[in-house]
Amino acid sequence: MSPEVTAFFDDATNTVSYVVRDPAGSACAVIDSVLDFDYASGRTDTGSADEIIAYIKAEGLEVQWLLESHVHADHLSAAPYIQQQTGGKIGIGDNIRIVQDTFGKVFNEGTEFQRDGSQFDRLFREGDSFHIGQLRGDVLHTPGHTPACLTYVIGDAAFVGDTLFMPDFGTARCDFPGGSSETLYRSIQKILSLPDDTRIFVGHDYKAPGRDEFAWETTVGEQKAHNIHIGGRQDKDSFVKMRDARDATLAMPRLIIPSLQVNMRAGQMPPEDEQGNVFLKVPVNKL
Repeated sequence: MSPEVTAFFDDATNTVSYVVRDPAGSACAVIDSVLDFDYASGRTDTGSADEIIAYIKAEGLEVQWLLESHVHADHLSAAPYIQQQTGGKIGIGDNIRIVQDTFGKVFNEGTEFQRDGSQFDRLFREGDSFHIGQLRGDVLHTPGHTPACLTYVIGDAAFVGDTLFMPDFGTARCDFPGGSSETLYRSIQKILSLPDDTRIFVGHDYKAPGRDEFAWETTVGEQKAHNIHIGGRQDKDSFVKMRDARDATLAMPRLIIPSLQVNMRAGQMPPEDEQGNVFLKVPVNKL
């Protein structure tokens, strides 16, 4: 079955969020939503999420899942806000526990911060399945960018998060804690073993040199043939050498510090203090 996919592009973070709909009914899932955040003022805004909610209500859709491909380092998740407005369960990879343990220490969260993934409604493992109405979704564990990265294969569509970008832009960075270029190579081969006509929906786009329009949909066949990092049967050693050298030149994402603290909590802010104020921490010389 082929799901109906509607994309929402966030200009501020180059993130693509998706509403995935069962064509035979009203059930849908939201994948990788965005909570707007102005770092300079420390203020959040729900404009991007409200656009998705307005679409869901206008189409008369029933949200069954709010899926996260991984703990994002470049934007804050709006999953709990959308859940409040529409319902649905929040899901992420089971290895969120590893990410929580790693960054719980980085941000000195203390013992009150639970590192068992309990902030999420469902923790997915390799081989798990779920349903969006009559649509079946299958879970691939595709780590490398982070330990908890998942690819959601829903009908003839694969939602790969940051693992792959458009063929002319390449692949994900692997230099975050718990990342590995060798692991990413193996994960990509898993994705590329899907049928060639499988639609691939990426989590970000940055308009590769020579391309004037943002894009987010490709296919397994196109990735295998044309991806500038992994296409043409690129061997593992060459990929790892290229990926590690490229990662050494990259700056940290602009919103990595707020994003990690919020997203490892399933999109919730840290607990309020006695006066009802919320604070985010800035670890010095830790990232």
